[in-house]
Amino acid sequence: MDNTIYKNRRNNLSKSLPVNSVLIIPGADLQYRNADSSFPFRQDSNFYYMSGFCEPSSLMVIVNNGDGINSMIFVPPKDKLKEIWDGYRAGPIGAVEDFLFDKAFDNTQIDLMLPDILHGTEQVLYPIGKKQGFDQKVIDWTTAAASKDRHSKSIGILDATSIIGNIRLIKDKHEIELIKKACDISAEAHITAMRSVKNGDSEQYIESMYIHEFSKKGARYPAYNPIIASGENACVLHYVENNQILSDSDLLLVDAGCEYEMYAADITRTFPINGKFTKEQLQVYEIVLEAMNAAIATVKEGNSIMEPQEVSEKVITEGLVKIGLLNGDPTELHKSGAYKEFYMHKIGHWLGLDVHDAGDYMEGDEFMKFKPGMITTIEPGIYISSSMNVDDKWKGIGVRIEDDILVTDEGNENLTKKVPSDPHEIESLMS
Repeated sequence: MDNTIYKNRRNNLSKSLPVNSVLIIPGADLQYRNADSSFPFRQDSNFYYMSGFCEPSSLMVIVNNGDGINSMIFVPPKDKLKEIWDGYRAGPIGAVEDFLFDKAFDNTQIDLMLPDILHGTEQVLYPIGKKQGFDQKVIDWTTAAASKDRHSKSIGILDATSIIGNIRLIKDKHEIELIKKACDISAEAHITAMRSVKNGDSEQYIESMYIHEFSKKGARYPAYNPIIASGENACVLHYVENNQILSDSDLLLVDAGCEYEMYAADITRTFPINGKFTKEQLQVYEIVLEAMNAAIATVKEGNSIMEPQEVSEKVITEGLVKIGLLNGDPTELHKSGAYKEFYMHKIGHWLGLDVHDAGDYMEGDEFMKFKPGMITTIEPGIYISSSMNVDDKWKGIGVRIEDDILVTDEGNENLTKKVPSDPHEIESLMS
């Protein structure tokens, strides 16, 4: 890995940070599953984006003194015994030589050194509220720094969440290639599942199939808990129990994507367990597919990020009227929000290091406009639970379709189109 990518990102912060300010980014800590067994370590995304460094309990400090960026990092100290048990540590020397920080120190020195580093600065920036207990640490360091000289200016504390998030929002070529790889691995897993699923399988078995397909192609972990929702379970938006047996006549909604070298994919497909849509399932599915295609067409530079949402709502409202699940004028029904009983969520979210990635959705008082390098999901759905006041033939049908869309100079690129979404292609694949 060429770590100059991360050094350049740190240096470019001089365009975003106020002069005479300090940005602090905490790394993640090791999390324990039980008394003596930890979860696999996953670095904080902001920290990783600016460092590429993947050791727990580290801290990054970036100083903009007006002459450029000075970067330093606090890392776990070298320790022969702990490295025998837990593996290699870069230590401060490795952090400078391999990760190209200007300075590096043992993380045991954080509380001692931070007040001195902050002394004389005008503003301290960090992601407020993102790590338990860290807000108080910043306050303590800042208070200690201010107390060193009673005649110095007060030190302001600002939230860096939007600054970092909006930098991460525009993906560079390196990130796009990694996300494309994550999408490709995830797409292949969905295709394998469509070809393999059968009556009597368990949701858990299908989940294991996805995780196996991810892992054997180099993506050890899913980007999020897979949703393997058969029948009415598909009407629970974040269903993750994945413990029911598949029934021949039901649909199966699978929302699953892998994490490849820290970057996420996010794909949803809904398909018939027996390989053939019923009439009612197909009617609902075709509405969702039409809404998805219409929404994707609006994802292009200069358009508001809310255009896909509005387009999908209108298409779904018209479709629900056409099949008799809503009654009235589609325009008025859309204005009143009648569709929300069936389609209650937003059309999508940013995608990157996190499956719900960093970055604002507003610019000032207006919704953001799409820019090249942004990646968004597009995922309309219709959900008809058994508790709804509709004809029994519709009950238990839940459909969502989701693709990952890159905004380009020419329009957009669907990164997950390899997985069939056309119902006839799905049936052909499953036959």
